[in-house]
Amino acid sequence: MAQKENKLQLIRMADVPLTKVEWLWYPFIPFGKITIIQGNPGEGKTTLALRMAAMCSAGRALPGMESQPSFNILYQTAEDGLGDTIKPRLMEAQADLSKIFCIDETDRSLSLLDVRIEQAIRDTRARLMILDPLQAYLGQKVDMNRANEIRDVLKRLSLIAEQSGCAMVLIGHLNKALGASSAYRGLGSIDFRAAARSVLLVGRMKKEPSVRVIVHDKSSLAPEGKSRAFSLGEDGFHWVDGYENIKADELLNGVPAETKVDLTEKLVRDKLSGGKPVPVKEIIQLVEQAGISRRTLDIAKKNMTDVASKKIGGHWAWMLKC
Repeated sequence: MAQKENKLQLIRMADVPLTKVEWLWYPFIPFGKITIIQGNPGEGKTTLALRMAAMCSAGRALPGMESQPSFNILYQTAEDGLGDTIKPRLMEAQADLSKIFCIDETDRSLSLLDVRIEQAIRDTRARLMILDPLQAYLGQKVDMNRANEIRDVLKRLSLIAEQSGCAMVLIGHLNKALGASSAYRGLGSIDFRAAARSVLLVGRMKKEPSVRVIVHDKSSLAPEGKSRAFSLGEDGFHWVDGYENIKADELLNGVPAETKVDLTEKLVRDKLSGGKPVPVKEIIQLVEQAGISRRTLDIAKKNMTDVASKKIGGHWAWMLKC
């Protein structure tokens, strides 16, 4: 029996149509591509993913973006309970729960090669799929440290994302190689990073533990975006400014970098250096003239344990403690 001949097929670049990249969140998360969000446990990766899902489900604009029509989302988690953790957190974030779906894994665990991923995206017309964490969905027979195995898995997932236009967001943990470049901190093969068109790093500020910074660690489709940040405190989730210049290695290795919070502390202490109480209104006016928001001032005030508040004549003032 004659062996079937493999016919060579060539693609002429002149015949390839140009395509425009569409963005879920410019320049961080493109539609139709793989994005990885990684960080250490407890640093806010899942919180960020849930907040994005909630905002997209309700048609609310992500920072720096214009509002867009709401759309369906697939959220797959292997670490948190749907009823006791995921749903309450989505409700707190004011999500439209009718637009958020997950694949039922009761009888069979999901993997990145599972045909149900493509089916679910097609049936729900989801424009965003989040898998949290990535390592839980590789499948039992896939070694995350073997490049040849990882490439096949991610190539299949990339094809599904491209054909459907769905943004694939994979949540990943970091390894314990402290001091290494951020490019080598992701768990498993470097091919995870190679396959992703965008990589975001989420970490906690050492001096301000309530603040989590999102650093754009890799960008293949647009210039790297300036860092974004959010706070997680007693008053819940809030986007905050003042962390635009934080870099990945600074966030991972604790290298000091001046932020707007640092600048705010300097401005306030300089204002109070005369020893007399200063009305809070004057301090607010000072920082606003410097382009600093009230929320950044609030964070700085919590850090400045040497600054006391005092009510004078019906109005609040700040002063340095003796």
